[in-house]
Amino acid sequence: MTSIDRRTLLGATSLALAGGPARAASDPVPPPAPSASPPRDVTRTLARYVTTARFEDLPEAVRREGTRTFLNWVGVAIGGSHHETLDVAVSALQPFSGPPQAGLFGRHERFDIMNAAFLNGVSSHIFDYDDTHLKTVIHPAGPVASAILALAEMRPVSGADFLNALVLGVETECRIGNAVYPNHYDVGWHITGTAGVFGAAAAAGRLMGLSEQQMVWALGLAASQPVGLRESFGSMNKSFNPGRAAANGLFAAVLASKNYTSSDGMIEAKRGWANTISTKQDYREITEGLGSRYEAALNTYKPFACGIVMHPAIDAAVQLRNENRLTPEQIQRVDLKVHPLVLELTGKTAPRTGLEGKFSITHAVAVAVVEGAGGEKQFSDRAVRDPAVTALRAKVVPTVTPGVKPEQVDLTITLTDGRMLTRHIEHAIGSVENPMSDADLERKFTDLADGILPNAQIRRVMSLCWDVANLRDAGEVARAGVQS
Repeated sequence: MTSIDRRTLLGATSLALAGGPARAASDPVPPPAPSASPPRDVTRTLARYVTTARFEDLPEAVRREGTRTFLNWVGVAIGGSHHETLDVAVSALQPFSGPPQAGLFGRHERFDIMNAAFLNGVSSHIFDYDDTHLKTVIHPAGPVASAILALAEMRPVSGADFLNALVLGVETECRIGNAVYPNHYDVGWHITGTAGVFGAAAAAGRLMGLSEQQMVWALGLAASQPVGLRESFGSMNKSFNPGRAAANGLFAAVLASKNYTSSDGMIEAKRGWANTISTKQDYREITEGLGSRYEAALNTYKPFACGIVMHPAIDAAVQLRNENRLTPEQIQRVDLKVHPLVLELTGKTAPRTGLEGKFSITHAVAVAVVEGAGGEKQFSDRAVRDPAVTALRAKVVPTVTPGVKPEQVDLTITLTDGRMLTRHIEHAIGSVENPMSDADLERKFTDLADGILPNAQIRRVMSLCWDVANLRDAGEVARAGVQS
């Protein structure tokens, strides 16, 4: 299906409104215009910004969203810390770890900072419950926070410097993501990994005090390490991607700090990152409005532990279930009108594991009706094998419908008595337009950490996260969040 992005459409419209030449349908197609001059200094412009932007210049709203991003990330990292995925990774890597420089949330083991960054990044993405930049579907905190918190345990930094680096890292990866999305994502790259490595390198490099030239090299080394393919979705490999991006970005910053060189134009060069892995390159997204337009302020947090495209359907199903006190036996059929991306990403009809359930729209709706929720427990192995959920899953019928946007859904439940219940969701809870409150985030954090850390410890870690900008040592959060 051929698509046209909004900027292209607006550009064509502007040309017509400005009196551009009209062409009859029978006219021959003119030859393409000569290529524009290649962009210059994209990598350096970004590096200059990252090395000079001050915490004091961050608007209060951006600081607040950065703090919410950090709190949410710590919660999901603790929540995923004892999943089988992390148990396997810890067991595999422990024999090869270097000195015990940094801890793992929710666990007692300590690793060298490269492996700690990887493992906390994996843990934070296991449940698909982490933050989301909706314009690009990047999960920003995993690569960035995992890298810099490990670094902060090895070389202490103030909370203000830490939060500034976190925001700059998120800004870096989301702007780079904007420049290539959706084309880059559409061909199969997992953009959280491929763009996230830049965020990790930028944030770690900022905390390490890299010069502008060293930051150029760090971004260049990050460009050489794209990681993550969408084919991995539904397996342990998916959470590998943000973990590897965290470790790769930290690796790039460490090398650059010792003057390990790279090309000065690794993002924008003809054979650089953007031209190699995407058919779309809009470098204005990277360089325009630095310090005045903040992608980091647009971050969102998931109320449901699965792919963001399923959230409108879960929201609608939970609302109808609760308002009408529905039970599975009352339901004859559930119809969904959805955007094509929903079936492309979450079209698994017979998930066998909880991880696969996160990519099954039929499971997500069925379990939302049966259990009235869409949290981590609803995407467990237990939930996907529940007989009531399995039976209802067969009655859920999603249909791709023209005009329905990715963030929307029309859901109709037909009951056995003939009644039809409908709900349209324009913006699901957790979106920019309908955000989770601070209290919502705390409830999510507490639910994820319950059974892993004692209640008093959970409250202390949350308090430290909320107060991160005022901490003398940001590594205190990491030390407070491990098992004794």
